[in-house]
Amino acid sequence: MPLTPAVTTIRQAQQAGYAVPLFAVFDSLNVDGIMAAAEGLRAPVIMGLYAGTLERPTGRALAACVRTRAEESAVPIALMLDHGTTLEHCRLAIAQGFTDVMFDGSKLPLAENVARTREVVQAARAAGVAVEGELGQVGSGRDYQDFGARGAGFTDPDTVEPFVRETGVDLLAVAIGSAHGQYAGEPHLDVDLLQELRRRTSVPLALHGGSGCAAEQFRAAIAAGIAKVNIATDLWAAARARVGEAARPDGASYFDLTNAIVAAFEDRCRHYLEVFGAAGRG
Repeated sequence: MPLTPAVTTIRQAQQAGYAVPLFAVFDSLNVDGIMAAAEGLRAPVIMGLYAGTLERPTGRALAACVRTRAEESAVPIALMLDHGTTLEHCRLAIAQGFTDVMFDGSKLPLAENVARTREVVQAARAAGVAVEGELGQVGSGRDYQDFGARGAGFTDPDTVEPFVRETGVDLLAVAIGSAHGQYAGEPHLDVDLLQELRRRTSVPLALHGGSGCAAEQFRAAIAAGIAKVNIATDLWAAARARVGEAARPDGASYFDLTNAIVAAFEDRCRHYLEVFGAAGRG
């Protein structure tokens, strides 16, 4: 089927009480593994390309690869720009057929975040593309003890309603204790804060920095209102470990290594699709 907008499957997830994952992709091997998991479990997925990936010489070809695989599949596949930091990033993704874009203005002062996010929404609306904004700041896992463990940068509930109203975003990424990359320490998600954020807006909420959280934490977050979860670091770590195992035997071939990457992505994506309740929803 053609690409399915992420906002469509996320809204369905919000209504039914599960979450749709965004899996980061950097090459066609990642796409192969994600597709195998999604089709095997009949689940919707979002494939996310970082802005930096899109700017590479292979970025346009990778986006085309996702579109082609989606057309050949019976499950809903979305193609989303992840963490675009400029209007130009978002326009480039829209021009290349992305179904949704995320603009990350979380490091900007609130007024500037609102203004720039609004510009992206206006550009996206003209092309029929949905926009995810970010309110609060999801930092780096290596600095977790300096911010996440202390609640620094968490989304202020009082800013949610005016941000959504003034920007017109379709989705909202919130900061409740998760972090990008490997955690220095154990992640702690503030579910009480999440429930309050959910009360302040009707737009679907997204959790970034999902790698490293336990299944119980994901289930609690989804029950409290998360409808989209981003996963990247754990997929890379699983692929690295599987490639290391495949490379040990004498005579290991190039294809042993590439097959290991695909298998690692498939296994970990299947895990998350099941934990998030997305299996069988496609």
